[in-house]
Amino acid sequence: MVTLSSNLLFIAFILYLVATLFYGGSIKSKKEIDEEKGTNRWGKIAVFLTIIGFISQLGYFITRWIAAGHAPVSNLFEFTTFFGMALVGAFIVIYFIYRTPLLGLFTMPVAVLVIAYASMFPRDITPLIPALQSYWLKIHVTTAAMGEAILSISFAAGLIYLVKAIDQTKSSKRTFWLEMVMFSMVTTLGFVLIASTFSGLGYHETFKWIDKNKNEVSVDYTMPALTGPHEYKLQTKGAFKPLVAMPALINAKKLNTVIWSIMAGLLLYGLIRLALRKRIAAALQPFVKNIKLDFVDEISYRSVLIGFPVFTLGALIFAMIWAQMAWTRFWGWDPKEVWALITFLFYAAFLHLRLSKGWHGEKSAWLAVIGFVIIMFNLVAVNLVIAGLHSYAGS
Repeated sequence: MVTLSSNLLFIAFILYLVATLFYGGSIKSKKEIDEEKGTNRWGKIAVFLTIIGFISQLGYFITRWIAAGHAPVSNLFEFTTFFGMALVGAFIVIYFIYRTPLLGLFTMPVAVLVIAYASMFPRDITPLIPALQSYWLKIHVTTAAMGEAILSISFAAGLIYLVKAIDQTKSSKRTFWLEMVMFSMVTTLGFVLIASTFSGLGYHETFKWIDKNKNEVSVDYTMPALTGPHEYKLQTKGAFKPLVAMPALINAKKLNTVIWSIMAGLLLYGLIRLALRKRIAAALQPFVKNIKLDFVDEISYRSVLIGFPVFTLGALIFAMIWAQMAWTRFWGWDPKEVWALITFLFYAAFLHLRLSKGWHGEKSAWLAVIGFVIIMFNLVAVNLVIAGLHSYAGS
């Protein structure tokens, strides 16, 4: 069952990857049909592959649930793969409302990166810790992930808007920050590549260290340790000695992963820029030349309008009910709770500025991009670096 589940996820990943190429082909095709009326043969094939991929990933989710005996959203691998599936599902629904293949060209690479990112974490099925043995696990986590997925569609639409609207012929703050968004996506790919490389080489080193509760524990690194754990003792002879030890509050192993990812992202981004001889955003502009800015602005806004209440329900209301049951308090200022609140407040401000202050167009697109950065910071940095009650999600 576990093998079947893994195979279904791999099939979905490949189908999403191929679908991305077809979405690109549908934009480049000379027989392209106006987005508001439909799509061409390339686009139809892309959507078909996306749907088959989604069904395959849904099969992965169901078979893993059967094998585990609980909803597969209890660790970082499971949650992130579910987030990727929810993102694809949200795209499929919105595609059949607006019928634009261009949205797939910008959404599917994000889904592919999310699933590839998830695959770098331990995939073993483990028993639930006591705090997770509740039906609120599937209610809270799945609803929160679906809300974030719908909000992420707003990011894709906002990115399309910015790629078309921003003048790439001259350097400016707008081109710099848009390119920083592109760099962050390349960095995610860099993480996948560097993690796969060290995994293939079989790199391993073990440390004993003192955690925040003054207990001596051990930790295994799968990448050379640039940042070591608190008061560490290196157990592996001949292994790389850390450049610096981190305080117990910081998860040194996962911070090490982030640093390696950034370095790999810088190298990969440099190679891409060398090959393109222009900014990545500038290279994408030919794909968006026929899209109407008002059209993608509406998609971005509608995605927030739908995703915001779903996220609020899952990440705040359901979360507080579960927290009361698991920890006898509704709120505890845990890092994940704080960032869920920040996300809620940001999108509340987004809707306020849009409806009351008239922040349409480019301003709205930037807000959509910033909102996605907040979501990914919560998923990546908070899970990987900051220790808290939700640290089990980073396992």
